[in-house]
Amino acid sequence: MNLIDTHAHIYSSKFDSDRDEVIAEIRQAGIERIYMPNVDVETIDSMLECESKYGDLCIPMMGLHPCDVKEDFEQQLYIMEDWLNKRSFAAVGEIGTDLYWDKSAFERQKEALNIQIAWAKDRNLPVVLHCRESIDETIEIIEKAQDGTLKGIFHCFTGNLDQAKKIIKLGFLLGIGGVATYKNGGLDQVIPFIGIQNLVLETDAPYLAPVPYRGRRNTPAYLPAIAQRVGDFLMVSSDEVAKVTKSNALKLFKEINHEL
Repeated sequence: MNLIDTHAHIYSSKFDSDRDEVIAEIRQAGIERIYMPNVDVETIDSMLECESKYGDLCIPMMGLHPCDVKEDFEQQLYIMEDWLNKRSFAAVGEIGTDLYWDKSAFERQKEALNIQIAWAKDRNLPVVLHCRESIDETIEIIEKAQDGTLKGIFHCFTGNLDQAKKIIKLGFLLGIGGVATYKNGGLDQVIPFIGIQNLVLETDAPYLAPVPYRGRRNTPAYLPAIAQRVGDFLMVSSDEVAKVTKSNALKLFKEINHEL
């Protein structure tokens, strides 16, 4: 299988002790691209170092994660916008909202999200959206912002069929990860009814490892397990899942990519 992982934090310190070995395993597993979402200003250097060392594989994004939208978020955004003005990135991400950890920051998160959506529109870049416990709220923000030019991924989609259909209607893709392999993940009630043309695959490594690796540090090398599960849901081969989701990803991230 030739797979693309549209969302993995391979630059995370959790890989510092054995990153070269992990990268070798990832290549052996048939992963051709890893799109790296940024988190905050502090993660930029390590992310770009991964790009420098494994540039044929690791492609960076630029954005401020909603859980890191603190009181100084405008200063962080200033630095990130400067980076976007200096060089190419695959997407504006990982951005969005999060009502799981801290509901009190939601208004700040929305402000930061709208600023970063404007960046994406100005640069014709996709957005990669985090929406933990806030899918409906994020859909509402995207509905207001959608002018026909906005595109992207609802990362780590764990919603219901109605939410999935709204996202697809907005012209966005669903990022499907390890949750698809969980017994009570709920995606068995969604994926069979929406079509593979609306999906991309992701691991969110080092988090959310799929079955049978659940509980371990996640890695893009586990992406074939997710492809297999999606294929089971859709009653197609994992090779077909790999082919179509790869095409979906390359089309979305076309700004700095070439056909593999």
